[in-house]
Amino acid sequence: MTDPVIEADGLGLRYARRRAWALKDCDFALPGNRICALVGPNGAGKSTLLGLAAGLLRPTEGRLQAPARERIAYVAQDKPLYGQLTVAETLRLGRELNPDRWNDTVAERITAAGPLPSDAKVRALSGGQRTRLALALALGKRPEVLLLDEPMADLDPLARRELMGALMADAAEHGTTVVMSSHILTELEGACDHLLLVHGGRIRLEGAIDDLLAAHTLLTGPVADLAPHTVVSSRTTGRQLTALVRREGPVDGPWRTTPPTLEDLLLAHLSTERTPEGTPA
Repeated sequence: MTDPVIEADGLGLRYARRRAWALKDCDFALPGNRICALVGPNGAGKSTLLGLAAGLLRPTEGRLQAPARERIAYVAQDKPLYGQLTVAETLRLGRELNPDRWNDTVAERITAAGPLPSDAKVRALSGGQRTRLALALALGKRPEVLLLDEPMADLDPLARRELMGALMADAAEHGTTVVMSSHILTELEGACDHLLLVHGGRIRLEGAIDDLLAAHTLLTGPVADLAPHTVVSSRTTGRQLTALVRREGPVDGPWRTTPPTLEDLLLAHLSTERTPEGTPA
């Protein structure tokens, strides 16, 4: 494993206007050159975690170690851009603010892939066009770490697939570490190799996706004792049991076993979690 690019130890943040903690007791270590899926329900703390990693927020307690801000690019959900500037002026601003790192070729590759006129005002762009421009700014900066908060939410399926392909190809070519929050699980499964599952302001599951999937099994069969395995979730229909278990050795018994998908894994862990008292739902 490579050295962690982003590492948290006892990380917590409590907003002054709220009594609840947005994040609490978070520990994780994200290796470099990974595409990390940041997953959790609304209000789980995903955006707060990305804001902390981007250096836009300060933790209330604990520690978060990340690269310097000039080596990080962050695309927030609302994609804040200057509405009075044109597309060309926005890209020129990115170049002037990042003179030592800016790459025109990369930025133009993203903007050229869709209908994004260089003389169009930002305020006149559609949501999908703003997304493309924001990603062009982020990638043009040539970051070591790219933080994306629901980046493809306002794109149609075809544009989402094309832009995701360009994003993953660029990350692979340059070894960029990407942390991407999304509710579209199928999108994450095809692109990501690392997982951070956040629920109730805490990290509930973390690690390489292949390792996490290999450690779990879906069991279907008669109702029976599943010890010594850890049952993540289960349901019973008549006399048949379906369960996702974290294996503790070989799986013996009268069950049919199948490997879980990433969606199986996430939904099972999320369905069994209870929101701790005093944290957001």
